[in-house]
Amino acid sequence: MPKQHFTHVETWVFDLDNTLYPPRARLFDQIEVRMTQFVMDALKVNRGEADRLRKKYWAEHGTTLAGLMRVHGVDPGPYLTHVHDISLDHLEADVDLNSHIRSLPGRKIVYTNGTAPYAQRVVEKRGLGGAFDAIYGVEHAGFHPKPDRAAFDAVFALDGVRTDRAAMFEDDPRNLAEPHAMGMRTVHVAEAPHKADHIHHHTDDLTGFLARLI
Repeated sequence: MPKQHFTHVETWVFDLDNTLYPPRARLFDQIEVRMTQFVMDALKVNRGEADRLRKKYWAEHGTTLAGLMRVHGVDPGPYLTHVHDISLDHLEADVDLNSHIRSLPGRKIVYTNGTAPYAQRVVEKRGLGGAFDAIYGVEHAGFHPKPDRAAFDAVFALDGVRTDRAAMFEDDPRNLAEPHAMGMRTVHVAEAPHKADHIHHHTDDLTGFLARLI
């Protein structure tokens, strides 16, 4: 049982997209379309080249935005406003998830590579309003993205997280490497497991996993 591995945890850190809601909601499909359109408009390239650059920058820099900022000097503000202007109609409230998060001992926070206002919208639509003590976005990390160590350092310093007494829940396995190195308990939330030394646990059902910890 995983419960014994979390008895020391005082801060529970949750990623947002495809972690606090299931991938079948396909919100990121909408975001990717808007990312591609922004790249087309900002760099004056066609859709195929914009898609190539979007994927290249995600792979090389952690997020498309980080690549656009580092390579092209793009202002993050308009980009973040544009890409997160999406419909949340496919999200459903999860009463059990709300209850389980609230029942965890200690502090609960959301940390996303999206923006905090977008995260707040998603949290509310999922019926998780009031379950978290704080919500942090990429703006709180000085626009450094996960998986960069600087991003985690900035957000965890801001919140006062003791990483040796914290756990991280995340769908992207890349984003668990630094938390693991910082002494956190790591949980990969995804349909398919990813075997790596920096991943302690895997689940395809966050609600069910948390139910076993309380």
